[in-house]
Amino acid sequence: MAKITQLTTTLLDFLSTQDKSWSLCTLSFMASFLVFFAIYIGLNRYRQPWTKAYVIAFSLFFAYKANGILMLMLPITAISSWYLTRFMMRLKRGKIRRSGLAIVILAELTPLLYYKYTDFTLEILHEILHSNFSPEKMLLPVGISFFTFQAISYTVDVYKGRYPKTAELTDYAFYLTFFPLLIAGPITRAEVLLPQVGRPREDIDSGLVYKGLWLIICGMVKKALIADYIAQYNNIVFDAPAVQSGFGDLMGVLGFSVQIYCDFSGYSDLAIGVAALMGYELKDNFNFPYQSLNLTEFWHRWHISLSTWFRDYLYIPLGGNRRGALRTYLNSFLAMIVAGLWHGASWMFVAWGVLHGIGLVVHKLCKNNGLDRIPDNTAVKAISWCLTFGYVTFAWIFFRSPDMATATTLMTNILQTTSLSDAYTFLMEYPLWIIVVLISLELHSIRGNDYSWLQDRFVHAPWLVKLGIFALVLQLAINFSQHSIQPFIYTQF
Repeated sequence: MAKITQLTTTLLDFLSTQDKSWSLCTLSFMASFLVFFAIYIGLNRYRQPWTKAYVIAFSLFFAYKANGILMLMLPITAISSWYLTRFMMRLKRGKIRRSGLAIVILAELTPLLYYKYTDFTLEILHEILHSNFSPEKMLLPVGISFFTFQAISYTVDVYKGRYPKTAELTDYAFYLTFFPLLIAGPITRAEVLLPQVGRPREDIDSGLVYKGLWLIICGMVKKALIADYIAQYNNIVFDAPAVQSGFGDLMGVLGFSVQIYCDFSGYSDLAIGVAALMGYELKDNFNFPYQSLNLTEFWHRWHISLSTWFRDYLYIPLGGNRRGALRTYLNSFLAMIVAGLWHGASWMFVAWGVLHGIGLVVHKLCKNNGLDRIPDNTAVKAISWCLTFGYVTFAWIFFRSPDMATATTLMTNILQTTSLSDAYTFLMEYPLWIIVVLISLELHSIRGNDYSWLQDRFVHAPWLVKLGIFALVLQLAINFSQHSIQPFIYTQF
C-alpha cells in the first residue's frame, strides 16, 4: 500500500510540475510518449473525434510541462485566432476585409510582441532617456514564435483563398497545439497538416512509420551524440574568448557552425519523426544547407519553413522582385533584419540579420551583373563553397555571442593571435572533439540521393535490425546525455 501511495504521489508530482528541460529528447518525454502512443494506437480503432481530442489534451500537457502556467497562451491563441479569422471572412470584401485582416494579424502578434520585445524596447528607451529604470527580465513562453507564425499563416491563407475557411475549431486547435511542433517547429502550414487531421488513421502507412523511426534516430545522433558533445568546448570559447588562443577561438566558431546545424536539424528530425509515427507527414526543414554555393541557396536549404514563411508573408507582400532591382535588394535586406529580430530581441540578432541581408543583396547584385557567365567548374564551385561557408560561419559569431564585446574580442583574438603552431597543441588537448567535428562536416557532404538510399535501406530492413539500431542509438544518447545534455538552441526563440 505504501508503495502504491508513493507511486501515485510521484506520478501526480510529475503531471503537475513544470520541467524546464522538457523536450522531445528527454527521457521523461520518451517515457510519457510511450504511454501516450500505446493509448493512441488503441484509440485509432474508434471514432476520429476521440483520437483528435486525446492528441490535443496531450499537446496541452506537453505545453504545460515546457511552459507552466504560460501554456495558457497556446489555447487562448488557438481559440481567438480561429474565431477572429472566421469573423474576418464574414466582412465585406475589399477595404473592410483588408482592415479586418490587419486587426487579426495584430491580435495574433500582440502576445509575441509583448513577451519577446517589451524588455528590448524598454532597454532602448532607457538608453535614450538615460533613466535609472531597470525592468525585470520577462519570461518568454517556449515556442511562442513558432505557433504565432502558424496562426498568422492560417489567417492569411484563408483570407487569400489558399485554404478554405471551413476548418472546425477542434481541427484548428489540433493544428496549432500539435506537440511535436510546439517547442521549435518546423513552422507548418495549414494546407500541410489540417487535411491530415480529419483523415482516418486506422491504416497508417508502415513506410511512413519506419521513416519516422529513421528520423528519430538521426535526430538523436545529431543532438545527443554530436551537438551536445561539441557544445561543451564551444561554450568555453564564447564565455571567455580571451582565455583561448586564436586557433582555439577559431575552432570554437567552426564548432558552433556544426553544433547549431546538428542541434536544430536534429530537433526538426525528431519532430517530423514523432509526427510520422502517428501517421502525419510533415515537410523537411533542412536540406544539407552547408552544401550551398551561395547565400541565396543557403536560405533555400536552411530552416526551410521559416525562410519560405518570410518569402510568402513578408518578402512577396513587400513587392518581392516585381518592382525593380533596387526594391528587390531592399526587400531582401528588410526580410533578413526581421528574421534576425524574430530570433531574439537583441542587437546581436539584428547584426546577424544585417550580415545575411548584405550577403543576399551582394549575391543578387553580382548575379544581375554577369555572375552567371562564370564557368561552372570544380574550381569555381570550391571557391563558391568556401566563400559561402566562411561567410555563414562568420555571421554565426554574432548569433552566438551574448554581446558585441564578446564578438569583437573573439574576432580580434582570431585575427591577431591565430598560429598554426597552436594546431598541434589543440589537437593533443581535444582529439575527440576535432574528430567529431570533422566527421560531422564530412557526413554533411553526403549527396541527397545517397541519403535517400540509406533511409530506404533502413525502411526496408528487417524489424529486428531497425530495433537493434534504435536501441543502440538510444543507449548511446542516454550515456552521453548524462554528462553533456544541453537545451535545444531554438527553444529560446
